[in-house]
Amino acid sequence: MLDKLQAIKERFEEVAQLIVQPDAMSDMSKYTKLSKEYKDLEKIVVKYDEYKLIMENQANTKQMLAAEKDPEFREMAKLELDELADSRERLESEIKQLLIPKDPNDSKDCILEIRGGTGGDEAAIFAGDLFRMYQRFCEKQGWKLTVLDLTFGSSGGYKEIISTVSGADVYGQLKYESGVHRVQRVPATETQGRVHTSAASVAVLPEMDEVEVTLNMNEIRKDTYCSSGPGGQSVNTTYSAVRLTHEPTGIVVTCQDEKSQIKNFEKALKVLRSRIYEIELEKHNAEVGAQRRSMVGSGDRSDKIRTYNYSQSRVTDHRIGMTVYNLPDVMEGDIGGFIEALRIAENAAKLKDGGVED
Repeated sequence: MLDKLQAIKERFEEVAQLIVQPDAMSDMSKYTKLSKEYKDLEKIVVKYDEYKLIMENQANTKQMLAAEKDPEFREMAKLELDELADSRERLESEIKQLLIPKDPNDSKDCILEIRGGTGGDEAAIFAGDLFRMYQRFCEKQGWKLTVLDLTFGSSGGYKEIISTVSGADVYGQLKYESGVHRVQRVPATETQGRVHTSAASVAVLPEMDEVEVTLNMNEIRKDTYCSSGPGGQSVNTTYSAVRLTHEPTGIVVTCQDEKSQIKNFEKALKVLRSRIYEIELEKHNAEVGAQRRSMVGSGDRSDKIRTYNYSQSRVTDHRIGMTVYNLPDVMEGDIGGFIEALRIAENAAKLKDGGVED
């Protein structure tokens, strides 16, 4: 671990020199990347310097203890060694957490897609409940959620709703929500009081920019049509809604959020880039192999990740076996406990799999 920390410190000093060079100062993209790397490395270097100081103090105290004959002084030295050992252990734990490889997408904004699945009308209603849950959570985090496109369910809720979420470390938190969410309750459409099981899928994709995912515009078919949004505003008056079809993959993206066709086109391109990135990421993960992937953070949308049982007011996350009995609070956006527990579980799995050596 010390060799790795020393290499990090050397890179930190190198970045400190690069960031003040004229070519970096004149290139905003390069300057931004170097600034982010500097801040990330600085956290580790500060802990490393503190760690080295503790090791030096331990060595000096041991030398004094070996040479000292006075019983009282020896007792003081032993107490100091115990304190230093505790501090060293604490720092080692903190440093190992900092050395865990981070997902470079964690700081990005994201695309949030929710679709009703098994269960017909009730699945669409539940998709609407999930969307409201995420709305509340985003409000509490101070994030901005913008709806790009939606299809209403015949009895309420949504067959599909696609949004963007922007703010600090959005993808790093919401990525754990990808998968199948299952609900067990008596639907509003049920006349005999029977409990039904329905499901909705959630996909959280990091928002990618043009540099990271290059699209060949010759492979994209663009169609425009009249907006069909609620309220009658801008409906059937201008061809502002946009539908993009990526012909190599068959991916179709629509956006009718804005009155401007140009703005809808730009937003639809963002979603398209994110979906293509997801496909490429899945290919990469398949090549890497299952043994090197954390089940907690895989984000496989086919996995059943959570069950919401209304009769027992119970919510269970199946990936980590975590159960809470405060379903109303959860549906009001109180999902931070699940996200934090999943983050801790993923980091523990990375440590166990050898992400950081001693």
